[in-house]
This record gives sequence, C-alpha cells and structure tokens, in this order.
Amino acid sequence: MFNDIGPLELVTLVVLAVLVFGPDKLPKVIQDVTRTIRKIREFSESAKQDIRQELGPEFKDFEFEDLNPKTFIRKQLDNDDLGLKEIRNGFDLKKEMAEVADAVQGRESETSSSSGSSSSSSGRIDMTKKPETTVREERPPYDADAT
Repeated sequence: MFNDIGPLELVTLVVLAVLVFGPDKLPKVIQDVTRTIRKIREFSESAKQDIRQELGPEFKDFEFEDLNPKTFIRKQLDNDDLGLKEIRNGFDLKKEMAEVADAVQGRESETSSSSGSSSSSSGRIDMTKKPETTVREERPPYDADAT
C-alpha cells in the first residue's frame, strides 16, 4: 500500500501526525484508522466472494486483477492461440523502415533487387550524404475550387 514512501517521508508524516493530533490522542486515532482499513478490506473480500458465487462454476478461476487492462492484454499476448508471437517475431522493423526509406528515395529495396548498393546491402541509410537530385516534375496547376 505504501511502497513508494521513503523513510524520510515516513518520519515527516509521524511528526506531522504528532503535531496535528497531539501525543495523547495519537494512539486512539491510529486504532480508529486501522479498524477502518480492516473493515474496508473485509467488505471488499466479502463482495469478491459474493460475486464469485453469483458467477457460478464457469468463472472459478476468475481473478479481479484480470480486469486491469494491462494485465488483460499481457495475459492475452501470452496466450498463443491466435499466433500473435509468430506475428510479433516475424515483423522486422528495421527492414521495413529501410524498404520505406528506399521507396521514398527512389531506390530499389534489398528484396526486389539482386544486387544492391553498399548502403542498402548493410541495411543502413547514410544520413550524411545529400540526396540525389532528380529532375523535378512540374506541379499540377493550382485549383482554387479544390481547396
């Protein structure tokens, strides 16, 4: 519950509690707070048990932590019924980006050409070189009605 509170912060909270409630009322306040937390936990556990009983035997392995979207997605990705691991492992982002960059620059990609240039054969793009200048095509006439 308080995993992210450091020792200095804890000491500060204790000193602040002593100043606000006073040393004579502080033990009673601590007892009241712990009693309230205990009742809230008992209430939530009984609510979970009631929900499990109402759902029936089909949901006997149901965990409420699975309702967290991150946990749900992680559990579904670990389940390999859909073949998601093959898709994830078969996708090579560097290769795809190199192919897109080659297509944008007008070069042939590694997969479509049998002999590539030295920069495309290594799969890297040299960003220090200036792009090759190509003959500019004339722009189509401006159409005011289209805008």
